[in-house]
Amino acid sequence: MTDSLALAYARKLIACESITPATGAVFDALEEMLTPLGFAVDRFLSGEDDQNPAHGAPVENLFAIRKSSGRHFAFAGHLDVVPPGDGWGSDPFVPEIRGDLLHGRGAVDMKGSIAAFVAALHSIPEDAGTISLIITGDEEGPAIYGTRALIDHMHARQSVPDFCLVGEPTSVHRLGDMMKIGRRGSVNMWISVAGTQGHVAYPHLADNPIPRLIKILAEIEAIHLDDGTDWFQPSNIEITDMQVGNKATNVIPAKAEARLSIRFNDLQQGDALVERLRTLIEAGGGTLTAMISGEAFLTPPGELSAAISEAVEAVTGIQPEASTTGGTSDARFLTRVCPVVEFGLCNATMHKLDEAVALADLEALTEIYRRVALKILG
Repeated sequence: MTDSLALAYARKLIACESITPATGAVFDALEEMLTPLGFAVDRFLSGEDDQNPAHGAPVENLFAIRKSSGRHFAFAGHLDVVPPGDGWGSDPFVPEIRGDLLHGRGAVDMKGSIAAFVAALHSIPEDAGTISLIITGDEEGPAIYGTRALIDHMHARQSVPDFCLVGEPTSVHRLGDMMKIGRRGSVNMWISVAGTQGHVAYPHLADNPIPRLIKILAEIEAIHLDDGTDWFQPSNIEITDMQVGNKATNVIPAKAEARLSIRFNDLQQGDALVERLRTLIEAGGGTLTAMISGEAFLTPPGELSAAISEAVEAVTGIQPEASTTGGTSDARFLTRVCPVVEFGLCNATMHKLDEAVALADLEALTEIYRRVALKILG
């Protein structure tokens, strides 16, 4: 039996090992799919001069566009994947069909969605409107040189889309039951409290930082940020780590540290949260380092979400829930450019061993993407 276009494309992409940050072969494969469809493909590396290994550089990015008159509709996604880990039932980079499932790292997050969109392009006339693909090799990593660099590239080319669909795996129990119209913001914080090391029998000659850190964390734990909104759950602060590293039983340590993660809704701003906690932490004798991964964003229900809902119902018979739950995605950057909604495959196996997509879902998603594109392009 001959593979469908979506299945054939998914196989080709999965077969390219592309652990974040991804470069090379997987982008070659996508370019080979798009060029015969009339797309001009730009590929470029970002962060080549960055020597900080934590930044995951360099990163390869791809922007492909097929221009026409009328509206500009974009599809955004990533070709990088998380490391597969040990214990798979088959090679994670050798796509394998078992029953009605296609297994392989990236099958749902998110090479399967990219394959479905490219397959849908075969049924979208070139004169329907402008279509582009915004594809990075750094969504699963630090995301410093990925989609943000692509946005700069689009602005430089004066190729900013009117609407953007991000193909993240948003469905939960079955294909089509959820789309994301927003995401909470995210900030990570590192607290350090310095003391003076000494012998526990002579505490007057030392300064134990642990009680001060505990007091700081207790004050943070008592903070109530908000009660949520119509579209967002309440913002929350979570203490994710606390360490001293003291291996001796008779030594007062010289330093105590903790880590926080805050997921916040659109009632909050990352900078304001950092400064609020910095004031509290410094008053308690500590120092703070923070990294804001992204601000909260919301695309209120409108034309794009309506087009997705209509297409999903036509293909699956259900209406997707409009949600803002879950972690961050590159939509947090793209929302600065145009209205953005995320919709894609079932997320039950993403980042897990034996990640897999249902063959029927690949075909259904192809038809959903085709209908959404045609509806938006008008």
